[in-house]
Amino acid sequence: MAEMQLREAVAQGLREAMDSDERFMMLGEDIGEYGGAYAVTKGFLRSYGQDRVRDTPISEAVIVGASVGAAMGGIRPIVEVMTINFTLLAMDQMVNHAAKLRYMSNGQLTVPMILRTVTGGGAQLGATHSQSFEGWYANVPGLVVVTPATPYDALGLMRSAARSPDPVLFAEHQLLYGMKGEVPEEWYEVPFGKADVRRKGSDLTLVGYSRMANVAEEAAGILAERGVDAEVIDLRSLRPLDMDTVVESVRKTGRALVVEENWKTGGFAAEVAAGIQERAFDHLDGPVGRIGSVEVPFPYNGRLEAAAIPDAARVVSEVSNLFGI
Repeated sequence: MAEMQLREAVAQGLREAMDSDERFMMLGEDIGEYGGAYAVTKGFLRSYGQDRVRDTPISEAVIVGASVGAAMGGIRPIVEVMTINFTLLAMDQMVNHAAKLRYMSNGQLTVPMILRTVTGGGAQLGATHSQSFEGWYANVPGLVVVTPATPYDALGLMRSAARSPDPVLFAEHQLLYGMKGEVPEEWYEVPFGKADVRRKGSDLTLVGYSRMANVAEEAAGILAERGVDAEVIDLRSLRPLDMDTVVESVRKTGRALVVEENWKTGGFAAEVAAGIQERAFDHLDGPVGRIGSVEVPFPYNGRLEAAAIPDAARVVSEVSNLFGI
């Protein structure tokens, strides 16, 4: 086992892809000379040259649109859009083209591209740089949406993304890049649509993804000190979504609380909660709980921003309010 940061795990997965097949190329703002806004692609330009690592103008529509065309032509683009907020400028290319072309061409065309982007808040980057839109993209058939929360998952999911014939939105949380974790030295992959049971428990199921999976695990530790045995599930990917693991857990524990960083109204947690209600209703001992960020644009002020985003204390409080445990 080797310990590495999440940014190092993503970089290793990218290097493996670039080394394995010359059809892989990288496009994005500041990914070359600068080494990436979060230092993930540092040194890639020197290793692979300007033909395969291309700094682009500030035009997300052009970056993603050109990548869709390149993928249709046999290239395997790895695109970096600096934050998921900026993917809104390329939403037409992702939703109306990348996601649809394989289906609309009856399989004659494929779009094997990876769109890497940074999601989430907590770094005082302001209201337009701190949003979590991965749930929006998970609504679209034809896209794969993954949300790694650990270095292990980041590398394993990147390896799966590099083999995918379909476009993959790879959402990396800005506060997790420095997170350290153990990664096996032997080869492994993390398949799409397979959730991870991060902690076993019998009294309650906590479900999260991206950074909120880590928050849920922290909350489970606090609950354990109070005698509450919480099971923690990290979804890892939103499309495909592994509801089987979630439902199996809830049938065992009888209680469920879904935590996400997006706003509660229209959030992805509602999809998970509905799935639990549909498939595990007879096993529930109470309502399915949901936690999301406070329904305001994220403040720039550090204390206000922290108050807007769910933390372990809020999860523990909600467990007590909902279930009386």
